[in-house]
Amino acid sequence: MPAIAFQIPDIAAQATLELRSKDTGQNVACIQSQVSNGKTVNVPAVPYVAAGLAGAALVLGGVSAVGAAVGGAASGAGSAGGMGTISPSFVEVIGWFQGMAMNGMLSVNYPQVYRSFSKNFAFSTGLVPWDAALRSIDGFRERTGGNLTQSSVDVLRRSTLVFDDGSVVRNTTAKVKRAFELFSALTARQIETSINGTASGGSGENPPDVTRTVHGIQAFVEQASVPSADTFMMVLLVVSIVIAVIAVSILLVKVVLEIWALFGNFPPKLAGFRKHYWGSIARAITTLILLLYGIWVLYCMFQFTQGDSWAAKALAGVTLGLFTLILAFFSWKIWSTARKLKQTEGDSSALYDNKSIWVKYSLFYDSYRKQYWWIFVPTIIYMFVKGVALAVGDGHGMAQTIAQLVIEGVMLVVLLWSRPFERKSGNVINICIQVVRVLSVVCILVFVEQFAVAQTTQTIAGVVLIAVQGGLTAILAILIAWNAIIACCKQNPHRKRRKELGKWLIPALSDMEKRLLTVSCRERP
Repeated sequence: MPAIAFQIPDIAAQATLELRSKDTGQNVACIQSQVSNGKTVNVPAVPYVAAGLAGAALVLGGVSAVGAAVGGAASGAGSAGGMGTISPSFVEVIGWFQGMAMNGMLSVNYPQVYRSFSKNFAFSTGLVPWDAALRSIDGFRERTGGNLTQSSVDVLRRSTLVFDDGSVVRNTTAKVKRAFELFSALTARQIETSINGTASGGSGENPPDVTRTVHGIQAFVEQASVPSADTFMMVLLVVSIVIAVIAVSILLVKVVLEIWALFGNFPPKLAGFRKHYWGSIARAITTLILLLYGIWVLYCMFQFTQGDSWAAKALAGVTLGLFTLILAFFSWKIWSTARKLKQTEGDSSALYDNKSIWVKYSLFYDSYRKQYWWIFVPTIIYMFVKGVALAVGDGHGMAQTIAQLVIEGVMLVVLLWSRPFERKSGNVINICIQVVRVLSVVCILVFVEQFAVAQTTQTIAGVVLIAVQGGLTAILAILIAWNAIIACCKQNPHRKRRKELGKWLIPALSDMEKRLLTVSCRERP
């Protein structure tokens, strides 16, 4: 074996030894061994670094659920909330991580190196290997018609997963000696012998309890240690916990402010939050729904196709319908408001200049230029169609890949045509992200089984794909660090224009108009 084989992570190699009869040339025995070197790109530290990167974008961009809620409520006192316009924002970073995770869910023959890489970003889609919660979900499924013999946390923990490219991942929880672990890390050989067509185990290892062939979404989620039938319920639990944390956090802030108002000098700038508490919670939850909508569509549709528990399917239908109705309601309200503004004022600039409208709806469009406020609607449709195509096409790699290529290509055309973001940096970053998404799907075409591309070529394409996606991730990290330097020097351009408009109006008044305005304000209750 060449020395480089001991340096490449997740190397996909198979050693074959055949024994043939000297007289007849017939194959009488065959030994096959999957060989690896113990190195992998699935490093436990990567999800933490990625989460830290998203957290930095969250702090710098001011787009956290709580931060958006507090900022939105305080807007009545002279500030503006929303997703922010500094790029890369939290939404853009999480969306990028979700895109890399979704790339790993297609039903194609991924090389092991790329499967390991995409697994690092499973956290962005809500997949958490929490055994206690998964066992509770299994109990719920069992009581509502679920089949635990096919998919459950206990079955998954004693299973060996066989992927489309023939590689395997063992999830068994059986205890082994430390010496055997070290030996396995050095040799990493799983040997099968076949004598006259009869297979038997090798190397003295105990065979696994269950061997299952997995592909597509099931392969991705079960490699992330979440049973496929538990996937939707696990994500629902995680989102419910996040919503509860948001509500409790905002409640605690409100309690502190109320005590402060009773026993101290309460700052006027925080009065808006006290007054709009429920609106703050609603804004935070709506932001979370908008952030997770594409992934939510994917998991709900996957639950419908999986079947299993009737209660899980009912919850998937109810939550998907509720989230879609919420986004559709806000879309309709914003379109109606914009239409009324055009009829009365000639344009829709008040969506940005009117504080009361801005506080209610800006989380959908505050990153966009005034003439392209409506781009959030195609974005929502893009997330919906992408999730549906990926879930419904599960098991059909070519159809999935072509559909994803068309969807990503159309979105790229929309961004290139409109360049809708307020800041130039926002346009550059989002167009670059979309270009990489299109190129990623083009690379994934190499893994489609029908094209019969050689395994070596597929491995090289997987490494190239990792290099492109990893490179863009590093660039986003650098830009976030740069934003940390300039964040205090720049402010939201829409808010800046409102302030400048206010400063321009007052000096423009004559002395008599100023005196009349002062008297009017004093007489007003």
